[in-house]
Amino acid sequence: MVKLDQLDTPVAVVDLDRLEANIAGLQSYLDRYGIAHRPHIKTHKIPRIAEMQMEAGAVGITCQKLGEAEVMADAGLEDIFLPYNIVGEAKLQRLVALARRVRLSLTADSAYTVRGYAAAAQGAGLELSVLVEFDSGAQRCGVQSPQEAAALARQIARSPGLRFGGLMTFPHTEESDPFVVETRRLLASETIPVERVSYGGTPTMWQAHTRSELTEYRAGTYVYGDRKTMTTGAMSLEDCAFRVLTTVVSRPVPERGILDGGSKTFSSDLSGLEGHGLLIEYPEAEFYGMSEEHGYVDFSRCQRRPEIGERVTVIPNHVCVVTNLFDEIIGVRQGEVEVVWPVAARGKLR
Repeated sequence: MVKLDQLDTPVAVVDLDRLEANIAGLQSYLDRYGIAHRPHIKTHKIPRIAEMQMEAGAVGITCQKLGEAEVMADAGLEDIFLPYNIVGEAKLQRLVALARRVRLSLTADSAYTVRGYAAAAQGAGLELSVLVEFDSGAQRCGVQSPQEAAALARQIARSPGLRFGGLMTFPHTEESDPFVVETRRLLASETIPVERVSYGGTPTMWQAHTRSELTEYRAGTYVYGDRKTMTTGAMSLEDCAFRVLTTVVSRPVPERGILDGGSKTFSSDLSGLEGHGLLIEYPEAEFYGMSEEHGYVDFSRCQRRPEIGERVTVIPNHVCVVTNLFDEIIGVRQGEVEVVWPVAARGKLR
C-alpha cells in the first residue's frame, strides 16, 4: 500500500473520510428540510464522486458545460441540469444528442437562447425542459426583473418542443424569494406554474432552509472545501478534504522559500483573498507569488521555517480551478492511498 508521504509532488489528494462526510452532511441537511439536492460536478469533474452524491440521495447532477455533461452521461449519470446558455448550431446539435440519452434540463435568460432551443427540439422531435435564470445580484447571467422572467416563461411555454421548467439563480440572496413570488403572481392567471426553483452556492448552503420558495439546491465546492469557503464560515479547516502536497525546492534567503507548485498547479485565482493558499504546517506564512512552476512563500512570520526537501500541504483559494489543472486526484484514507481517480471532465470547456 502506498503511503501519503511516498507520493511525488506536486500532487492533489483528497481525504476520503472527509469527502464522504461532506457529501453525507449536506445531503442530510437538505433532506431534513425537504429540499432536493442537485450537486454541481464542476468542482470534482469525477464520475465516481457524482455517483457517490447520487447514492447519498441527490436527485440528479448539475454540469456547467456540455462537455462535462457528456462525460457524466458516458459514465451512466441519467439526470443532468445545464444552467448555462447553450448558443450556436454546433452546441445545439450536441445538446439534442445528449437529450436523447439522459433526462436533461436547461436554462435561458434571453429570447435568442429560447428560439435556439425550440428550433433544435422541434427538429429532433424532443421536448426540452427550460428554466429561466434570474440575476440575484451577482451581475452574472440572468433576467433583471420578474416582468422579464414572466415574459420569457411565456415564450418557453408557447414554444413547440419546450416546457417551462421553473426558475433558477446563483447565488441566492434575500432578494431571491421576492423575485420568485412576484414572477409566480405574474404567471398565475395564465396557469403557467413555477414548479421548480433552483438556488445554488456552497458559501450560503446552510441558509438554504431560510428560502421559502426554494425546491432544489445546487452546491459544488462543498465536497472538497477550499480557503475561500473557509473564510465564509460555511466550512472549517477540518472539513476541507482537498489539499495539494508540495515540496520546498529552494531557500534562497532565510525569509523566503520556493515550492514546486506555481500557477500551473494552483492557478492565479485569488478569489478576493491575500495570497494563493493556506499552508497547513505554516499558517503564518504568506504564499505571496507564483511563476509557472514555482510558488513564492514568505516565512518571516513563522517561528520555525522549512528546510529544502520538506513537504508542505496547501489548501488552495479556489479548489474548482485547481482540480481542472490535474490529470488525477489521489484518494487517501488514514494516510494510505486507496484510489486514483482520473479527472475525467478536465478541460471540457465547450
